[in-house]
Amino acid sequence: MKETIKDKILAAIKASDKKSFSMEELAELLGFAKGEDFKVLVQTVATMEREKTIMFTKKGKIKLPPKEVLVEGLFRANERGFGFVSIEGEESDVYISKDHTGFALNGDTVKIDILQPANHIEDKTAEGKIVEIVERALTQVVGEFIPFTEEKSQETDLYGYVKPQDKKMSNYKIFIPAEGIKPVEGTIVVVEVTHYPEPEFPTALEGLVKQTVGHKNDPGMDILSIVMQHGIPTKFPDDVLTHADSVPDTISEEDIKKRRDCREQVLVTIDGADAKDLDDAVTVRRLQNGNYFLGVHIADVSHYVTEGSPMDIEAYERATSVYLTDRVIPMIPHRLSNGICSLNPKVPRLAMSCEMEIDETGHVVSYDIFESVIQTAERMTYTAVNEILEEEKPETINQYKELVPMFKEMGELHKILEGMRTERGAISFEDKEAKILVDEIGNPVEIQLRDRGLGERLIESFMLMANETVAKHFNSQKLPFIYRIHEQPKEDKMQRFFEFATNFGIMVKGTKEDISPKELQSALNQVKDKPEEAVINKMLLRSMQQAKYSEDPVGHYGLAADDYTHFTSPIRRYPDLIVHRLIKSYQTKPISDETKEKWQEHLPDIALHSSQMERRAVDAERDTDSLKKAEYMVDKVGQEFEGVIGSITKFGMFIELANTVEGLIHISKLPEYFQFVESHLALVGERSRTTYRIGQKVVIKVTKADPVTREIDFELISAEELAEKDKVDIQKRERRGGGRERGGRERDRQSRGKGKPSGRKQGRDTKQLKVKLNSKPKAHTDRDEKYSKSKKKKSKKPFYKEVAKKKGKKKK
Repeated sequence: MKETIKDKILAAIKASDKKSFSMEELAELLGFAKGEDFKVLVQTVATMEREKTIMFTKKGKIKLPPKEVLVEGLFRANERGFGFVSIEGEESDVYISKDHTGFALNGDTVKIDILQPANHIEDKTAEGKIVEIVERALTQVVGEFIPFTEEKSQETDLYGYVKPQDKKMSNYKIFIPAEGIKPVEGTIVVVEVTHYPEPEFPTALEGLVKQTVGHKNDPGMDILSIVMQHGIPTKFPDDVLTHADSVPDTISEEDIKKRRDCREQVLVTIDGADAKDLDDAVTVRRLQNGNYFLGVHIADVSHYVTEGSPMDIEAYERATSVYLTDRVIPMIPHRLSNGICSLNPKVPRLAMSCEMEIDETGHVVSYDIFESVIQTAERMTYTAVNEILEEEKPETINQYKELVPMFKEMGELHKILEGMRTERGAISFEDKEAKILVDEIGNPVEIQLRDRGLGERLIESFMLMANETVAKHFNSQKLPFIYRIHEQPKEDKMQRFFEFATNFGIMVKGTKEDISPKELQSALNQVKDKPEEAVINKMLLRSMQQAKYSEDPVGHYGLAADDYTHFTSPIRRYPDLIVHRLIKSYQTKPISDETKEKWQEHLPDIALHSSQMERRAVDAERDTDSLKKAEYMVDKVGQEFEGVIGSITKFGMFIELANTVEGLIHISKLPEYFQFVESHLALVGERSRTTYRIGQKVVIKVTKADPVTREIDFELISAEELAEKDKVDIQKRERRGGGRERGGRERDRQSRGKGKPSGRKQGRDTKQLKVKLNSKPKAHTDRDEKYSKSKKKKSKKPFYKEVAKKKGKKKK
């Protein structure tokens, strides 16, 4: 193929050591210095600049444009239109403005171009533009069906549209072609997405209704919609139920063979009064040498949920039971979780056991891990154990008089174990937990605070000890295993915590790069029982990483434990089931290379999937709580309550009431302009110097409670007066906003639904690219409005492409 002048120009520049050329230098290099040749060269260079294959420097020299640097990551959308892209291996995210999302939806894997690198001095995040959608995360949507009129349906060939329930998709509509299931108005449906947003229709999708869930006004439909929205399965497949039905209701003598018989031991289960899946039993006794014997016996679910069986495959997919306000979505069918796998009193059950001898310093001096058969003596509740150990209620003590001595020894051992964990530096976060009580049709009637008594804490101590012992054993054996890990906090978050703690006179030893949990525990001790205790606790908790599952034994930072796993809840957590399976697979000696290779291959996937499903369950639980709390506050609008400032952002402050309900006081509702001082997490009045800080007591009035958006808004009535030392001083320049972002503009940027966040996160330090940003796309009316004005023949193409085609013909 003949080489063109363009090819010669590009080849010459690439081959040269020089980075830029004047027109004369380029002509000399190519031999185009003569009159007519030079004219052709100039014309070609001008064309190439328009095509953006070359560019001019500020001094008028010719150079190649910088290569586009594309980075792949995960897009997290905000309901206000903008979003962030998380990049693997990077601590910080890249901000994506509303105009640069490239029609990506929440969870999509995307490629981005860095428009502006992070500015570490000004503490501004990197900004990017999505240029390619690698993989769509959204394949189905749950929402309410809105039908078109018969006339409009015939005109558009659409049944109507679905309004998504996910807040991040509140600006989108999913249009339903006139085929397949036709729901009635108000039906909650599951839609399989067939077409995604594009330039002509940026807020529209298309899909087919694959399932009707029920009517939006049906009892319990609100929570079920959240469950469906998160993709959590609500029914077990037929083959799973058939497998569950084949499991016997009792254990046989054949089951007991090769197991250690522990039925003579005095064992009890201790759980909440409403628990039905009892998966752990314990016993404690004092030994003659002064040490304690602790036996932790866990339901042997792996005996019934066999590897590769229908129940196992389904349990892997679910990975965890999901506990919502008025229901539990189990990991395995109820026939097992509440039946043969539940350690019900006075009946034999198969178990996996970890027996430990613990000295008076709380350290395990010997242990044994084995398969067993047990029989519990009593089904105890936390309430009863607390009444025995804390309240010393005579009637409860008398009812369980034969077991009381063991409970006393349990209390003693718990204090030793708790002291041992404190001594090594375990960080203890005491947070309020609430239980929402609902009536028979799901309406919230009361929010009760859960009190963690000695009964709850001692069971936690015993489970932690068993988990550590099992993890340490298999780590020391250097065998493939699954661990529960909690990594050290990231440097940038620790730096912010250090700066925040300094404002309260707290000095933290260690560096942001390497700080021990014991030093952080010491920081919490400095504010023990002080007004700022809750504030420091909350800030430190936010600075921590999330715990997860991993095949690598990196330890558990928050517990200050070198080795940790989940062994104690196989009824409700798949990793625990895998731990039991691993224990059994390693009981045969010698352990084959084939066994080790098998688990080395499968454990990373199990760990990753289990962590992801755990996060899904937490999100569903949080959404359900937000929904029910908003419902609970609907009839409280106009009432006043006392609360404390739980968190502060640039757009306002969130107030937490005594019952854990949280609402927003938006910055626009405050009496003057308030500046957000990030280092103190405070809002400071520009004129009055009034300061609002986390932990400050306030009185609020409820102004809005919307179950649909799950938003609660408050109005500030009064606030606790801070001591002079606790107020935040702002320099004159800061109070004026540097003259650039004063008054209305700054207030508008901070108002709900507008502007971009301040960007505390720092992005990838990539070379800044000079990019001409496209102008904002013209506003479009909803595509059903546009579509109804044109007639359409049936087509297999997405209907909106047909509309665009016809619209183009009309213009001609």
